[in-house]
Amino acid sequence: MFSGSMVALVTPMRVDGSIDSDSLHKLIEFHIENGTDAIVAVGTTGESATLSVTEHCAVIEQVVKQVNGRIPVIAGTGANSTTEAIELSRHAKDLGVDAVLLVTPYYNKPTQEGLYLHYKAIAEGVDIPQILYNVPSRTACDLLPETVARLAGHPNIVGIKEATGDVTRVKQIKALCQDKLELYTGEDANTVDFILAGGQGVISVTANVAPAAMHEMCLAALDNNEVRARQINQNLALLHQSLFVESNPIPVKWALHEMALIPAGIRLPMTVLSERYHQPVRDALAAANVHN
Repeated sequence: MFSGSMVALVTPMRVDGSIDSDSLHKLIEFHIENGTDAIVAVGTTGESATLSVTEHCAVIEQVVKQVNGRIPVIAGTGANSTTEAIELSRHAKDLGVDAVLLVTPYYNKPTQEGLYLHYKAIAEGVDIPQILYNVPSRTACDLLPETVARLAGHPNIVGIKEATGDVTRVKQIKALCQDKLELYTGEDANTVDFILAGGQGVISVTANVAPAAMHEMCLAALDNNEVRARQINQNLALLHQSLFVESNPIPVKWALHEMALIPAGIRLPMTVLSERYHQPVRDALAAANVHN
């Protein structure tokens, strides 16, 4: 259903932390003009953890209305409460998204059976395409391939964002699930390897600042043009690294502010990028030939 470079969109904020809908408008058009293949609104990079439910839904609504069917819109609706994830997913469906992205429950560390029942309940409770999201470094739980395989037969579960950084997961999941699920990496640095191993694309942080290059790189990899894909990735390698010198989305929001695309706002407990990292991020932007 989805493929290529799917941006994990930041939520622009003013210095006081309020959401800047004008900058969000500008970002959406920036992505459509530069070939981004889909927009993921209010995921981890969109600071979903510190948005209220009202703000969460307002951002999704603006993105859906402005995109107006030009590219797919996927909404982050995961939660560590199953009932809350169902509620958010229903709201997103009512707002007209093409799919929802469901992070594994965080902090409460469910068992594999708990993860299975959590996702099964959401799939049965909301009739909309759903993408599982596995990112153990943030959630303290790992959605194992065997559990993914148990979920893959449900018609509403269409894909998984696999952000362990382990490319071998592609072959493991594909062997267990066959063609029942699409696979997207959550690690920009391994995108080319992930797609060449059988994945369909990336849900990307780097695409926030380099949308055209990420789109072209994914397209080349999907066309099995490995030489071209790796050539593009070489130019982006420093950017992939520098956008994680502090916790995401701290560096990418600073980079977008440096590009004059958004204000400097970010919500506590996240803070503005430490000054010692300013020049390394600037250097990475220059190396990738990124400009507004």
